Amino acid sequence: MPLYALTIFTSAFLLFLVQPIMAKQILPWFGGSAAVWATSLVFFQFLLLAGYAYSDWTTRKLAPRRQVIVHLVLLAASLALLPIIPDAGWKPAGNEEPVWRILGLLTITIGLPYFLLSTTGPLVQAWFARTFPAGTVYRLFALSNFGSLLGLIAYPFAVEPWITTLQQSRGWSAAYVLFAGLGIGSALYSVRGQPRAAGAAEAATVPNDGPAPGPADYAVWLLLPAMGSFMLLAVTNLMTNDVASVPFLWILPLTLYLLSFILCFEGRGWYNRLVFLGPLVVVVGAIAWVLHTENGLLDIKQAIPLYAAGLFVMCMFFHGELAGRKPAPRHLTRFYLMVSLGGALGGLAVGLLAPKIFNTYYEFGVGLVVTLLIAAFAARAIHAAVPLLVLAAAGYTGYHVYYYVTLLSKDTRVMTRNFYGALRVKDIGAQNDPNAVRRLMNGVIMHGEQYLSPERRNEPTTYYGETAGVARVIKALHSPPIRVGVVGLGAGTLAAYGRPGDVYRFYEINPQVVEVARREFTFLRDSAAKIETVPGDARLFMEREPPQNYDLLVVDAFSSDAIPVHLITREAMAVYLRHVKPGGVVAFNVTNRFLRLAPVVKKIADEYGLRAALITDEAENNDLAKTDWVLVSRNTALLERPEIAEFTTEIEDIPGMRVWTDDFNNLFQILK
Repeated sequence: MPLYALTIFTSAFLLFLVQPIMAKQILPWFGGSAAVWATSLVFFQFLLLAGYAYSDWTTRKLAPRRQVIVHLVLLAASLALLPIIPDAGWKPAGNEEPVWRILGLLTITIGLPYFLLSTTGPLVQAWFARTFPAGTVYRLFALSNFGSLLGLIAYPFAVEPWITTLQQSRGWSAAYVLFAGLGIGSALYSVRGQPRAAGAAEAATVPNDGPAPGPADYAVWLLLPAMGSFMLLAVTNLMTNDVASVPFLWILPLTLYLLSFILCFEGRGWYNRLVFLGPLVVVVGAIAWVLHTENGLLDIKQAIPLYAAGLFVMCMFFHGELAGRKPAPRHLTRFYLMVSLGGALGGLAVGLLAPKIFNTYYEFGVGLVVTLLIAAFAARAIHAAVPLLVLAAAGYTGYHVYYYVTLLSKDTRVMTRNFYGALRVKDIGAQNDPNAVRRLMNGVIMHGEQYLSPERRNEPTTYYGETAGVARVIKALHSPPIRVGVVGLGAGTLAAYGRPGDVYRFYEINPQVVEVARREFTFLRDSAAKIETVPGDARLFMEREPPQNYDLLVVDAFSSDAIPVHLITREAMAVYLRHVKPGGVVAFNVTNRFLRLAPVVKKIADEYGLRAALITDEAENNDLAKTDWVLVSRNTALLERPEIAEFTTEIEDIPGMRVWTDDFNNLFQILK
């Protein structure tokens, strides 16, 4: 029936299109953290579970006409919540727990419409099975996943680069009205000719019937999708924490996850256990070996394809085995309910429990080992030697995961994890070595270091050497005292430039960073300047506080590669300028391995009639990092001083690039 197929396709398309739309809108409110996406995924998975539970209960317990009446009332009520635009009142005021705030915001903004979308797949398939008992109902499940896949692919390529987030919300809301119309039509069609008192189970005909599932079936239906969801979020965390918390890197793993569902349930035998066991063992072992190496695969061109291929093969295994255990159509709503419950539990384990249990990202390695243990169990039906080989591969993987854990903890003074990431503090070098340093790491990215030798511990390091752009500005502002604001604390290295009478005010969203900088490093307490620390997101805090009259405002939040885009927009610049003196400077650290951020800053500066100067420091001292700093100011005379102008290079424009705003940015345009 085309009406059923169109309803399922539309609901699935909107169901997955709305996920990046909503997550991107709220991302700036919570510091641009990659955990925003993980938390959002947990919310969507649990609401999907609620939708499947509703479909299962109403199909089994309510007569068809009563079921339709209830559903039509909910559809009508959901229209009253449009358009789906988050209320700014949900923005955090300081350092509140972000997870529950995100969950509450999403519930109020998108809860009921998303719930109704999530009910559509199993509910309409149940109607189809009742209306067309000879039809192939599970192909509608493949169609549903195909619609979801198109929704995800459409976002980074057809939506995000061209349409503002406000337009995205309004366009999606208009499409939801169309879906509601299709849903009403499908519901009314499903009861045509049905006895008024007949339940779905009574209306089911012989072709839809089959043996009732047993406890082993329920266990499989729960475990396999749980592991698929677990590895989906674990891989996504790896990608987004070390590169950028952007929709493309959210969507790539989810796209592969959905593609595996499509291929496994499409009905043409895409999954074969004998074919996939070999690639599964190889790719899991390769990933485990990479984890064991000193720094893993730091090159994005190697890391992302490897993790993506690994996720796809693992999901093909999980979902292929799941498809082989699907029940007769009569029991499909219960099957979908268990699949959804498994997915939700897997997401909960990674998104909410792992940050509380583990002090770094151990769950990924654990998931690799568990995957091969499940594969060994599944392989027992092939030949006695096959499960032994897979168990040997599991042992090999476990060995490398163990040494990965050992590597992370070696010479580590501190390991801690929260919503904003995983921090490590470790000492590098012998204790009596004058070049020995203490290093602050977030994942594989260095966020600051300090020499351990008392004679050298106040030397500026990493991005803040004497020849870096920010250091040249500080020296040019040679009439102390000066007032400096810094977005991003790290180890507090910039405080080393503080002189008597100066004020250095650091904004830091992660409370654990503040604690570690004060306890493990001495830059803050050794500084001659007055040091202030402000907990919470810098931009949100500066939007609320009175003008600070900074001589220099340092925006240093982009060198970690997981960039908070909301700190580099036209609206952000307006906030910065309100806090900077007329002759002051805003200095952006645009050092980044993958993105050309200097043209973005220049485009924004041009909008405000400001001068933008790029200083690239090759860092001839090997102990320092090569840096790119863009200095933005109305004070042309300051930027033309010899100590700055002689080291300035031209910023090349990117053809066709639009000014970045809070509701528009295009990361593809600035990839190196």
